[in-house]
Amino acid sequence: MATREAAIAEIESLREQIERHNYLYYGLDSPEITDREYDQLMNKLILLEKEFPDLQTADSPTKRVGVEALPFFNNIKHIIALLSLDNAHSEAQLLDFNNRIQKGLDIQKELEYTTELKIDGLTVALEYEQGLLKTAATRGNGYEGEDVISNIKTIRSIPMRLPVPLNIGIRGEVYIKI
Repeated sequence: MATREAAIAEIESLREQIERHNYLYYGLDSPEITDREYDQLMNKLILLEKEFPDLQTADSPTKRVGVEALPFFNNIKHIIALLSLDNAHSEAQLLDFNNRIQKGLDIQKELEYTTELKIDGLTVALEYEQGLLKTAATRGNGYEGEDVISNIKTIRSIPMRLPVPLNIGIRGEVYIKI
């Protein structure tokens, strides 16, 4: 258990480090630390903010979804926010996730999940209107992202037209397989 004074200093330091790494990773596409190291910084901050809830602030990195869209792109507002999932590192955290899903869906039945290895690419939201690709945007800050439709149109595996005239939003990761 940290003293309040030590917690204040460590929280401030962690917030500065995390914001710097957010900018390097999301803003400049030039990360200096691994995802695991980043998660360790974030988890340390989360634990300190839980231990000292009065030190939580609205602008803490723990309250953030992504980063603002870069100014040289046109921006697109997402119809539904693209929120991020929390990391889970233990069975207890997985069970807690399951309980939140059941509560959110207001169901008691057992749920089944499919998992995949994490692919860290660029989160993209595609919007189809009457089956035609209308928009493609990065996740950005979760509420507004960068318009990347011209880039998406170069990916041959993404259909320009769906086989049925659906109005649908699709979220996925774009990555380069080496």
